[in-house]
Amino acid sequence: MKLSEATQKLTRLISEETIHEKILELGKCITSDYRDKLPLVIIAPLRGSFIFAADLIRAIDLPLRVDFMEVSSYGNEMHSSGNVKIHKDLRDDIAGCHVIIAEDIIDTGLTLNTLLAMLQTRNPASLEIASLLIKPHKHALSIKPKYVGFSIDDSFVVGYGLDYRGFLRNTSSIYSVSDPSVLEF
Repeated sequence: MKLSEATQKLTRLISEETIHEKILELGKCITSDYRDKLPLVIIAPLRGSFIFAADLIRAIDLPLRVDFMEVSSYGNEMHSSGNVKIHKDLRDDIAGCHVIIAEDIIDTGLTLNTLLAMLQTRNPASLEIASLLIKPHKHALSIKPKYVGFSIDDSFVVGYGLDYRGFLRNTSSIYSVSDPSVLEF
């Protein structure tokens, strides 16, 4: 099955153009807010956020560093397992830095709360969240996200870095999955 055939079976929620416009807007806000607050570090939790983070850092008109963590609570399922695992930690020290976590989606907030607690112990100058997607009625975050792209309902979504069992990260739009049986590859 081709990618185009798979996405025809899904409901497109957010187009590539709309995503791009929103990321440019977020980048301008971050540029304005952090103009006098350097050093700036963007942390991208792998794997889902890598596409969003790459586009976001190109939209920020400031010198910055990028680092990655691999944190998960989903595995291959459509809902959080409740068990947060750290598979890869940061390479660089963030003490004294202004840190923004570039998150793909905030669902329950469990993974992000664990990540925030861990990063706060490393003494950053500030710690904020930029999330492409948020499910506002579902999460219980310890820190309110400062930069949010889109609020969505409680549906399972794929595309633009978000996956189903490792697949569909490479779509340029975001799609809702109502019937996962159409995604058996």
